[in-house]
Amino acid sequence: MQSKKLAGPKAGVATKVRLDIAEIREDSVILKDGTLRAVLLVSSINFALKSEDEQNAIIAAYVSFLNALEFPLQIVIQSRKLNIDAYLEKLKQAEKEQTNELLKIQIADYREYVKELVEMGDIMSKRFYVTIPYDPLSDKRKGFWSRFSEVLRPGAALRLGGEVFKRRRRDLFARVQHVQMLLSSMGLTSVILDTQSLIELYYNIYNPEIAETEKMIDVDKLRVEE
Repeated sequence: MQSKKLAGPKAGVATKVRLDIAEIREDSVILKDGTLRAVLLVSSINFALKSEDEQNAIIAAYVSFLNALEFPLQIVIQSRKLNIDAYLEKLKQAEKEQTNELLKIQIADYREYVKELVEMGDIMSKRFYVTIPYDPLSDKRKGFWSRFSEVLRPGAALRLGGEVFKRRRRDLFARVQHVQMLLSSMGLTSVILDTQSLIELYYNIYNPEIAETEKMIDVDKLRVEE
């Protein structure tokens, strides 16, 4: 017999089991229910600085944006404390390489000033994301039973030589292009997050503290154990 103390604690459930994400590839997120997601990083505008006519035009464009949607989407505003470690390190390196003593002192003073400003002011950075879904049940071009069977067997459908995935991804990105066009009418620019950016985004969301010190490596260099 083996002592429970010597045996040690049982291994906990892997994090990936608790997540809805099954896989991230080809710039899209595949959920365990077989549905897909794409994520846009969207620029912002300073509404308060616009003239009254410009504000009315933006509001009208936003109303048109909402009325033109035939599917749900999610708007996420992510706030994080501004991290300027890389910038401070760059200033520190410039200080070391500077031969002019006066400029060297000025760089050091400026570096300390920026560091204290961010720490005392608790300055936050904001990023704006739009998540666009694709669910086979929303594909009206297919018959109901065809769509319903794909939902009942999402894993099997995604393994069919990748053809189902390619078709769903094509339909998803048709929606993405539609949303990007609507956003541009409000003066907003947007970019589609690629596979690497998506992995980094979810890594930072689920590991906010670790992400500050342990940065993600390139997705091509990742080795995943099954």
